[in-house]
Amino acid sequence: MIINSILGFCQSIIAPAVEKSRILKLLDRFIFLSVCAVILLSLCCSSDFLGYVAAIGIFLTLIKILTTKGFRFEYTKFELCLIIYLAFVVISVAGSSLFLLSFKGALKTLIYLGYYITCAIYLKDNKKDIFKIFGLFAFCVCYESIVGLLQNSSHAGALAGWQDTTNLNPEEVMTRVYGTLKPLNPNLFGGYMLALVPVVYGVTALLAVRKSRVRFFAGILFSLLATVVMIMSGCRGVFAAYPFMLLVPAAVLLIRCPDKLKTLLYKLYGGICALGVLCILFSTSIKARILSIFAMRGDSSTSFRFNVYQSSLQMFKDNPLLGIGVGNQNFRETYGLYMKTGYDALSAYNIYLETAVESGIFALIAFIAFLVFLIKGAVKTILTSQNIDKVIILTIALSSITGILLHGFVDTIFFRPQLQFVFWMMVAVIRTFAKFDVVEDK
Repeated sequence: MIINSILGFCQSIIAPAVEKSRILKLLDRFIFLSVCAVILLSLCCSSDFLGYVAAIGIFLTLIKILTTKGFRFEYTKFELCLIIYLAFVVISVAGSSLFLLSFKGALKTLIYLGYYITCAIYLKDNKKDIFKIFGLFAFCVCYESIVGLLQNSSHAGALAGWQDTTNLNPEEVMTRVYGTLKPLNPNLFGGYMLALVPVVYGVTALLAVRKSRVRFFAGILFSLLATVVMIMSGCRGVFAAYPFMLLVPAAVLLIRCPDKLKTLLYKLYGGICALGVLCILFSTSIKARILSIFAMRGDSSTSFRFNVYQSSLQMFKDNPLLGIGVGNQNFRETYGLYMKTGYDALSAYNIYLETAVESGIFALIAFIAFLVFLIKGAVKTILTSQNIDKVIILTIALSSITGILLHGFVDTIFFRPQLQFVFWMMVAVIRTFAKFDVVEDK
């Protein structure tokens, strides 16, 4: 591949000149700090600021690539699909009638993919640091769980539009917690928790494997707390996705877990499921929230989504090959020409429909192919690996991605940076620990 030829030429010039630099020897530490900073700052910082922090890590990774003699890019099938997807994104931007807005959206896409490359390259040489990263994710979940619990106990006021209370009795109105993520939104909070509760579950399983009893029981406590607070978000997309997401660790437990550990983890798994059921049965507000899913046009939020789906499908029919260009602002401007009500929309409320609308059918096919090859590689390794730690790590990543993708059928918080950075970190984890056939330039 020509890119590796160019890279080798650049390295032959740059690497000898800087090989004795003390700063470059610490480059991996700076990259790790930038990766962790993105994770931690996602709790409270704006989208733009998170993008700037991620860009620092990308820049440092570029320096590492250029100064590491012998470094070469190697591509898996899913990464080739990503390259194809990115190519169609670029083409859709070039053909967009709102070029500047679409160009801004494309830059965000490049930041997210750059973050994936940063994480993948770092983890390739520092696999043991995945436990530190998972520990940081677990800390974020625990912090948000405590904040959510406090918001629920203080009956934090809801912003307009969080819940249709037209047909509800006062006791059926739910206090929807929203954490600290920006912008404050219980759907974003619920999606974030859905993506990261597998980390808490997985870390707890790792503690069981390592027979660390005190930490294991602490893990159980925080697993239950995180599950309860996730339900308190009142996000119906989370309610629908969560049971199916749990099928991933359940299948792994059934197939791969040793018999001695299987009983203990099944108790933990069963306890989490039972807790969810109890929350539904004994909470009038949660039960009403779940039943509102089936109200269809009787619920204003669901009815609004149906209108957006219809308009988005028409947008796709009018721009099937290359789409309208990426970016929520670009979508919003174009949606104004198609909307069926007086309310505009920032997205299509379905990540697959959104991809088709923004970048066309070929970009959607490339994106789905990327997911298929990625998940196939993770599952294959989980089924064949004899390393229990690796199996748990891959199960965490696969469960997280599964939850995000299932939630994505009814919402597009996937395109928020808090979710994007989690998603691409999990993709990097699978790329690092799963077995993939690679295409390498020799």
